[in-house]
Amino acid sequence: MENKVLPLTCLDLANFDLHQSAVSLKQACMDCGFFYVINHGISEELKEEVFEQSKKFFDLPLEDKMKALRNETHRGYSPALEQNQIHGDYNKESFFMGTEGLKDDSLGAKPFYRPNIWPDSDVLPGWRTTMENYHLELLRVCKAIARILALALDLDADYFDTSEMLENPIAYMRLLHYEGMSDPSRGIYGCGSHTDHGMMTLLATDGVMGLQICKDKDMKPQKWEYVPSIDGAYIVNLGDVLERWSNGLFKSTLHRVLANGQDRYSIPFFLSPSHDCLIECLPTCQSEKNLPKYPAIKCSAYLTQRYKESHRETRASPENRPK
Repeated sequence: MENKVLPLTCLDLANFDLHQSAVSLKQACMDCGFFYVINHGISEELKEEVFEQSKKFFDLPLEDKMKALRNETHRGYSPALEQNQIHGDYNKESFFMGTEGLKDDSLGAKPFYRPNIWPDSDVLPGWRTTMENYHLELLRVCKAIARILALALDLDADYFDTSEMLENPIAYMRLLHYEGMSDPSRGIYGCGSHTDHGMMTLLATDGVMGLQICKDKDMKPQKWEYVPSIDGAYIVNLGDVLERWSNGLFKSTLHRVLANGQDRYSIPFFLSPSHDCLIECLPTCQSEKNLPKYPAIKCSAYLTQRYKESHRETRASPENRPK
């Protein structure tokens, strides 16, 4: 069951009534874990430049893209064939980059803060600077959303603004290029069904429809609904970390991408708390009648565990194998 277009809540970061924003955001997070954010302060000029630079990279000959092939920490280019083998996704290539630790910074020794792989600056001048500037802007917006999420969870607005949580976050950006045609009946997807592992994801697309969500993963048959792009807005979804933090109150929702024969470009930004942050039930989300549902775990250990699990799931799941 699919093809319905789903209306979502709009979070306005220019709204000075934070209580009103928190109330509407809480309902959206409990309902489906997806919403739009508007008046975020990211210029359309920067966004357009990022998409233009993304297309320039994916338009390069394969031999040039392979010079930026991903390293052992998965930063860099992943060709379509590799995506098929690892993720169970089809007709998708990507480029992955994230937060880097400074050379004299202890964070630089941790896997989630290792150096990025970059395309040759002679081939794509200005490419790295554009991506780094956009990464900083997306991080700023996510931190603003986190303040309203804290209020929605009956916490102080600055609850997540600590070195243990979002001062040194694990933050990845992924450039994606889809092409070809998906066929769910044969297990062929642009991106197979999954939940995101971190705290939240901020998504920009080129407007080509493709993203679908399933609000109730246990429903048989599953009901899939399209999430359209809105001019000037970003799509935001919650990840597994926030579901654990909220003791299941907020949803990390199953979603996927169907390619429709058009080239489709999108850029998700994945935010997680710092490497050593302990993910445990928030104080406002538990009581004697509502005990913590998940064991406490360090963020880096949880992300590593979920990454390994998702790879096993996509290799084993019939949904992710063409018939």
